[in-house]
Amino acid sequence: MDILLIGEFSRLHNSLKEGLEALGHRVVILGFNDGFKNYPVDYPIVRKWNSAFLRKFKYGFHRMTGFNINSYFTYRQFQKYQNELTGFDVVQLINENPFYCGYDYEKKILEFLFKNNKKAFLLCCSTDYLTVKYEFEHPEKKSIIQPYLVGKISKKDFFNVLKFRKKEYKKLHDFIYQNIVGIIASDIDYDIPMQGDAKYLGIIPNPINISKIASVALPPLDKIVIFHGINTENYYKKGNDYFEKALEIIQKKYGDKVEIITTRSVPYAEYIESYNRAHILLDMAYSFDQGFNALEAMAKGKVVFTGAEKEFEAFYNLTQKVNINAKPDVDYLVAELSYLIENPTEITAIGARARAFVEKEHDYIESAKKYLNTWNL
Repeated sequence: MDILLIGEFSRLHNSLKEGLEALGHRVVILGFNDGFKNYPVDYPIVRKWNSAFLRKFKYGFHRMTGFNINSYFTYRQFQKYQNELTGFDVVQLINENPFYCGYDYEKKILEFLFKNNKKAFLLCCSTDYLTVKYEFEHPEKKSIIQPYLVGKISKKDFFNVLKFRKKEYKKLHDFIYQNIVGIIASDIDYDIPMQGDAKYLGIIPNPINISKIASVALPPLDKIVIFHGINTENYYKKGNDYFEKALEIIQKKYGDKVEIITTRSVPYAEYIESYNRAHILLDMAYSFDQGFNALEAMAKGKVVFTGAEKEFEAFYNLTQKVNINAKPDVDYLVAELSYLIENPTEITAIGARARAFVEKEHDYIESAKKYLNTWNL
């Protein structure tokens, strides 16, 4: 079968591609490399006019004329590839705005893909119309809108979320919805907003290529190493402010009994190497379930602070911790970190269960089989 995956920003589509190829299918990825993360794609689209001066010019030009230069250049790049993007058995979009264009150009691109390929599916693994709508209707639930609602993120910096509340993106959602067979969620965070939707097909857990991730032997437990990788663009969305405050307290409390490693916006390959020496990794404070960074660290046997709410535990029938449920609460984070530092055998035990959990529930080939069954190929 021939499968076209549109978009990449967490390595999800790359891991899925590896699983599908292992099963004998032809797979290509079209999209951006996601900036500094530099994920591989077969047909890359490059963001143009992205220096500080040119960004100001294009935004000003857009305000004055209504013409979106970014969308135009993206569409032109897509046109160069379009003859090679036809005849696929399945097209899967990574979200509802995978080309980051305004409505007109995004629709032009998607219309071509829908008309010239057999089936289309939408993967719900990030922000889109339905998830953003749900999160604003349920502000009490953990989600990335919580830091925005308390004023930590400006409207400008939160545009990639807020845009899905605009009429043109509701229109885009409706257009996509009419042309897809169904919607697949990657984890509990996206399963919850989809409940009851007529086209929702259920969760397929994130595919992790265990064969590429060796379980790293933990360093001696006489000094606990804590890793905190920061993506500056998503600083507040991830709850990094809470993690940093908690780490300040932990450093003062335990001194040379701990070592704290912090990185900021490093490429993906460098990021995953940076935490090999760590026992504990701080990932995300506003989620119910784990994303790719957390799962890959768990596969290395790390104790990861991430989403692990009761809904996640119930879905996988867990009776023991495979990670630590992170919350946007400094005192809570300090208490959880302190317990691990003072009870280091728990680090070994949770890390071993984390690796076993990823092997059992997130194997990339088993995940690829679930996609094939859902696509009915």
